[in-house]
Amino acid sequence: MKIIVPVKRVIDYNVKPRVKADGTGVDLANVKMSMNPFDEIAIEEAIRLKEKGVATEVVVVSIGPAKAQDTLRTALAMGADRAILIETDEAVEPLGVAKLLTKVAEEEQPGLVILGKQAIDDDSNQTGQMLAALLGWAQGTFASKVEVEGDSVNVTREVDGGLETVRLTLPAIVTADLRLNEPRYASLPNIMKAKAKPLAKKTPADFGVDIAPRLETIKVAEPPQRQAGVKVGSVDELVEKLKALGVSA
Repeated sequence: MKIIVPVKRVIDYNVKPRVKADGTGVDLANVKMSMNPFDEIAIEEAIRLKEKGVATEVVVVSIGPAKAQDTLRTALAMGADRAILIETDEAVEPLGVAKLLTKVAEEEQPGLVILGKQAIDDDSNQTGQMLAALLGWAQGTFASKVEVEGDSVNVTREVDGGLETVRLTLPAIVTADLRLNEPRYASLPNIMKAKAKPLAKKTPADFGVDIAPRLETIKVAEPPQRQAGVKVGSVDELVEKLKALGVSA
């Protein structure tokens, strides 16, 4: 079985984003970029399935600028077999990403697509669901456990009330949650080997997909700073202050 894992190049999670002075977006100049953490988890799960003999090939796909090759090479160093870069300098919305991944899935015919539940830059949490709808495949979102059994996959999902397990008929879409696994670090020998692994370059035009944005960003602003707290000397003083704020017991 072949597994496709889409990955996204985002601002490193350790970096505090800065808003541009004109409020048109986030400043990406000289900012450290890395792989979306949820996508790292998805890659790790795909590699583990290959190590168990469930999967025969892991293909990683990224949609973005030429520098996204670095993200793909990281995935190859982790253990993926080959990569596809759909190169574009335009910002691609989740629906555009889902349409491009649909075309890739139609060409590659995978048994499973595993992707992060969301990207930490826009937090849309839409691509996996849209991809499942466009392909007409079953989906298991927010996965904390994935078990492939024959022509089906059992997905344990994180839901508000706890955990829910669903059985999906393959091919299927799975989106990874934080508790699915802990991604491995790429070793130096594997980083060197990754340079020789195949990386195909394509464009949205090659797939005949229109990625024109359907949304317009009006303004981007940093969240307001939190006000400092106030210490109180007693419970009675606390109660009085809560009453003044209109908070009832």
